[in-house]
Amino acid sequence: MVIHKVLNNNVVTVFDEQKNELVIMGRGIAFQKKSGDELDQNKIEKIFTLEDKEISTRLKELFSKIPIESVETSEEIIKLAKIKLGKMLHDNIYVSLTDHIHFAMERFQQGLEIKNALLWETKKFYKEEFMIGKEALDIIEKKLGVRLPEDEAGFIALHIVNAELNEEMPNIVNITKIMQEILNIVKYHFNIDYDEESLHYYRFVTHLKYFAQRLLSGANIESNDDTLYEMVKERYKESFECAEKVKAYVKKTYDRTLSNEDMLYLTIHIERVITK
Repeated sequence: MVIHKVLNNNVVTVFDEQKNELVIMGRGIAFQKKSGDELDQNKIEKIFTLEDKEISTRLKELFSKIPIESVETSEEIIKLAKIKLGKMLHDNIYVSLTDHIHFAMERFQQGLEIKNALLWETKKFYKEEFMIGKEALDIIEKKLGVRLPEDEAGFIALHIVNAELNEEMPNIVNITKIMQEILNIVKYHFNIDYDEESLHYYRFVTHLKYFAQRLLSGANIESNDDTLYEMVKERYKESFECAEKVKAYVKKTYDRTLSNEDMLYLTIHIERVITK
C-alpha cells in the first residue's frame, strides 16, 4: 500500500484497489515518509473509508491540524455509541464530534466554559444519548486527563443525535424546540404530568423526533387508509381534538398542513401517552 498524501506524522491517505481514497491513522505512521513511499501496515490503527467526498475533505483537513489523542478519543466514543444504540451513525460524526472535543479541550485550557442551553431538554428527550455523553466524559478524562462539565455530556449527546438523524446542529435545536412545544400542547390540553419512564412516553417522544425532522425538511406522508383515520378520529375524540391543536400550531408557526396520516399517528400516540 503506497502513501498518496501525508497529512501529519500520524495520518496519511492512500488509494485502495478500487481507487477509493482512504484516510489511515496510526502513531508515527508517516514519520520521515513522503508521497509514494510504502506504508508500514503494522502501524495502522484506524482506516476511515468515507463515500461522501465533502465529509472526506473536511476529515482530512481536521486530522491534519489536531492531535491524534483527540481523534482516538472521538473514535472510542463513537464506537461506544454504536454499541449502546445498536445502530449505524452517519459519517459526519467523525468530523463534528472530533472537532467538538478538540475545541472543548482548547476552551478548557483557556478557562472558557460554555453553558449548554439545551441541557435540560437533552436529558429529557435523548436519555440514551445523554447517558453515552456522560460515559464520554469518563473516556475524555481517561485519555486526555481533563474532567469536562456535565454541559459537555449534553453537547456530545446532541452530536450523536445529529448522526442518528443525519442533521446539522441548528436543525437539531429546532427539532428539540418543536418536540417541547407539542409536548406542552398535550400536557396543558389534558392538564397532566407525563410519566417520563413509561414506554408510551418514550414512543411518543421518538415519534415527535422524526415528525419534527420531516416537518423541517418539508417531507410529506400521504394518507393510505382514510377508513382507519375516521375510526381513530371517532373513537379517540378528545385526543383527536388535541391533535387538532397541534395541527393549528404547526400551520401558524411553520405554515405546514398536516396530512390525515400525520393526524392519525399523532392521535394514537396522544391517546396512549394520556392513558394511565
